Amino acid sequence: MAGVRSLLVLVLVLHSSCLGFRSPLSVFKRFKETTRSFSNECLGTTRPVIPIDASDFALDVRMPGVTPKQSDTYFCMSMRLPMDEEAFVIDFKPHASMDTVHHMLLFGCNMPSSTGSYWYCDEGTCADKANILYAWARNAPPTRLPKGVGFRVGGETGSKYFVLQVHYGDISAFRDNHKDCSGVSLHLTRLPQPLIAGMYLMMSVDTVIPAGEKVVNSDISCHYKKYPMHVFAYRVHTHHLGKVVSGYRVRNGQWTLIGRQSPQLPQAFYPVEHPVDVSFGDILAARCVFTGEGRTEATRIGGTSSDEMCNLYIMYYMEAKHAVSFMTCTQNVAPDMFRTIPAEANIPIPVKSDMVMMHGHHKETESKDKTLLQQPKREEVLEQDFHVEESLDWPGVYLLPGQVSGVALDPKNNLVIFHRGDHVWDGNSFDSKFVYQQRGLGPIEEDTILVIDPNNAAVVQSSGKNLFYLPHGLSVDTDGNYWVTDVALHQVFKLDPNSKEGPLLILGRSMQPGSDQNHFCQPTDVAVDPDTGTIFVSDGYCNSRIMQFSPSGNFITQWGEASSRRNPAPGQFSVPHSLALVPHLGQLCVADRENGRIQCFKTDTKEFVREIKHASFGRNVFAISYIPGLLFAVNGKPYFEDQEPVQGFVMNFSSGEIIDIFKPVRKHFDMPHDIAASEDGSVYVGDAHTNTVWKFTSAEKMEHRSVKKAGIEVPEVKESQTIVESKMENNPASSELQKMQEKQKLIRKPDSGMPVVLITTLLVIPVVVLLAIAIFIRWKKSRAFGDSEHKLEASSGRVLGKLRGKGSGGLNLGNFFASRKGYSRKGFDRLSTEGSDQEKDEDDGSESEEEYSAPLPAPTPAAS
Repeated sequence: MAGVRSLLVLVLVLHSSCLGFRSPLSVFKRFKETTRSFSNECLGTTRPVIPIDASDFALDVRMPGVTPKQSDTYFCMSMRLPMDEEAFVIDFKPHASMDTVHHMLLFGCNMPSSTGSYWYCDEGTCADKANILYAWARNAPPTRLPKGVGFRVGGETGSKYFVLQVHYGDISAFRDNHKDCSGVSLHLTRLPQPLIAGMYLMMSVDTVIPAGEKVVNSDISCHYKKYPMHVFAYRVHTHHLGKVVSGYRVRNGQWTLIGRQSPQLPQAFYPVEHPVDVSFGDILAARCVFTGEGRTEATRIGGTSSDEMCNLYIMYYMEAKHAVSFMTCTQNVAPDMFRTIPAEANIPIPVKSDMVMMHGHHKETESKDKTLLQQPKREEVLEQDFHVEESLDWPGVYLLPGQVSGVALDPKNNLVIFHRGDHVWDGNSFDSKFVYQQRGLGPIEEDTILVIDPNNAAVVQSSGKNLFYLPHGLSVDTDGNYWVTDVALHQVFKLDPNSKEGPLLILGRSMQPGSDQNHFCQPTDVAVDPDTGTIFVSDGYCNSRIMQFSPSGNFITQWGEASSRRNPAPGQFSVPHSLALVPHLGQLCVADRENGRIQCFKTDTKEFVREIKHASFGRNVFAISYIPGLLFAVNGKPYFEDQEPVQGFVMNFSSGEIIDIFKPVRKHFDMPHDIAASEDGSVYVGDAHTNTVWKFTSAEKMEHRSVKKAGIEVPEVKESQTIVESKMENNPASSELQKMQEKQKLIRKPDSGMPVVLITTLLVIPVVVLLAIAIFIRWKKSRAFGDSEHKLEASSGRVLGKLRGKGSGGLNLGNFFASRKGYSRKGFDRLSTEGSDQEKDEDDGSESEEEYSAPLPAPTPAAS
């Protein structure tokens, strides 16, 4: 009897992972291709192995250009690890379109079921034991490994092959017979990882579900007798009768949830809500809840269309020296314990029809599945799988205009840049009453608005010459008109890009700051409602309010007030810096810059709707942009004692959760001042300090239309370079990047030449000696001339104050040459201060040059 039970367990383990032994008939079913061949329609598959650095490489495991002919087709392909020594998989990047691929599984094994380039998965995936390494499903989050965790492959004990299984659901997208190259890219490293990932499978083998029974429980439990493991993800699996699957760690009678999910949702690995550690002596427990309603006979565990399954996959990591890659539990050693199982384990999870998982086991219910499975709404798709990376072959990063204050997209999806030419905002630009002090420079004599081709960064049109002094905000309405703000003029302009007749509309009074209905004080941004033409202006640095105007420019109302820095209330602002309209919801979102948050309001009633704030924002949110389902943002430089880096964020607008973080590879963010996102997945960021515009492209857009990437959070630059397309090999930008990487490798190489510490010491010693001599000479002079110590400190303070742009007097080279013909301010003002358009002085944490400590004008009460 024990032998029969063991055989049943083995068969179920193999089938639950879509495994199987090769059938003699498979010789006739196997495809003719025996070598890897890729379709020309597929991008990024011509180089399956992509070196990253001396120790890391990427491996592209992709379908070799396939065209499924019927729905619910399962295709498999294999790739051998290109090395015999041990390596570790530390990251995954999926390439799959939700329009065509229902789910993907990646297995590790030593022998695939076929040697063909691809085959039908009903032949099996692996001829030996297979471990699931990765799962991706539509509408589900991708698998992510914690930092320092890797799956061990190669060597004496690791898998030699990767086998990819792709389930093509609805094949209507293949009516044009295009080739599909869905798959996953792996980031591998030869460096030993301190933590090794593994899989714990809990599975019932003897459950019987009586026909017509409303609720049937299937319980599994085992004593854990290994070294500690740390659970970070889980996956549930049943067929159609399953309602909910829950997993727990039980310690001293206390139940701790590992994961709970409906098996009718996409069966990917879901991250645990809270990390769970499992130690020797604990009990692992799982319950599957089924219903027998609708069945005319009893249902048992098995792999046919009339059978059921009850599986819980637990993904964990362990210390490398104690790591076990695969464990199973098929018993129920403590049935009485389930009397105290939490009530949540018995409550089914509601599932929307458009989120239902199709189960390829069931040919008889195929038509039913098709009626249940609907294409998700665009917003739902974007919310779940969106990841951006810098477009490394885009040359626009080298445009180098003046300080980039605004970026936007016109109706043709061209990039529009608003920059300050040879003018800069520094500590001498305004007096304490916010009146511009450098009118003698005249307006900017070059075109301040550039229209850029989004593909090759060519300047296709330019305008805005001799109009502006200090450009700031930019937006483009549905008719293609430009809406811009100038903080020196304290005005808002509407411009026709094709007209030379001057502005179509001007709001505010030139060079006159104020806080009434006819004046602005350093206005920052404009948003125009695409349906009504209503104009919203964020005003601004010295007025903490949002103003609303009719399409013709008549004042309607305003709301908002200044906030103290502690616990600002809804509707209070400290520099409302950027606006984003959400038209279909009737909301206006505001980047409340110095409060480090985003506030959203109803456009009709001005009622506060929500606040979005995350610790990773730091203390500032500079700019925001919205496309259906997603909200983008950039933050500011951290204060001296803060740790949050300057970076970009992608957020699920519905929940406000951060789903991706991005940074550039070329150059770096210094003060990203504005952001613009396109519905095609492109994101542009303009930086006012580095005078740079970056283009980031969604991983979806980088692929063939049927091969779109889902989101993987890439917090470090090294990881963001994981997948480098082969088309970049001859690109100047990529060659420059390779040179930088080579230099970094030489610096990091431990055995190359003189130790770094010794070199640093030799360089520092002369500097210290010279500094000591200078101090001694200064001391001698001060004694000779009788200068007191406090006079020296006061003098030094004045000099430092002027260098920081804080002094009201003194020599400023920019002002000195202001009256000279052909004068350019570039260089001089940046020598006098680098604090322009910045939050704070990093030396003392004081307010920025944009927010002087002078008293602010009292805001006007909101009109009704």
